[in-house]
Amino acid sequence: MLHGLRLKGLAEEPAIERLTGLPRADVDTQLAKLEADGLVRHRAGKVSGWSLTAAGRADHTEAITADVAAAGCRREVKDLYEAFLLLNPTLLSVCTDWQVRPPAGGHQQANDHSDAGYDDDVVVRLGVVDAAVQPVCAQLGSLLDRCAHYGPRLTNARVRVERGERQWFTGAAVDSYHAVWFELHEDLLATLGITRGTEVGS
Repeated sequence: MLHGLRLKGLAEEPAIERLTGLPRADVDTQLAKLEADGLVRHRAGKVSGWSLTAAGRADHTEAITADVAAAGCRREVKDLYEAFLLLNPTLLSVCTDWQVRPPAGGHQQANDHSDAGYDDDVVVRLGVVDAAVQPVCAQLGSLLDRCAHYGPRLTNARVRVERGERQWFTGAAVDSYHAVWFELHEDLLATLGITRGTEVGS
């Protein structure tokens, strides 16, 4: 529960169900317990959801450090993180090109997806990135069981994009390729105790 909220930052119960694989009743029970322990809090308003408190973040950091130490795989995870980081700019570029078209007359324009040839080229580039990151995901999952889901989730998103379900590329309301990629990035950072502002190339 703490790890899922660390990765998402802010999430409501349905998203936490997807993150943890727990049924709603268990999610509600765990959230109530964690809230009573001062580890999570719920924010209401236009942007609402559950998030970690300072104590929750400290508890999570201690638990994930122990997890990696018990697995004895910090060096291997660091190598995989560095391999992932090499792919990150390419994925971000592909996502940007999916959302906006190259400047025309000096002005960028939103991609309205009316040009099938352009979209097809971007989807092919997504496939190239996915082929490169899948071995990283497979190795990471072999080291840490909790990370074994990333490869299949990325594959699912890519396949759905290839089928023409455009929201699965960068959409925020589904388990899109970009959303899963961002979560994987956060997981690697959290696992290694690295903040985005200090990572190489940030």
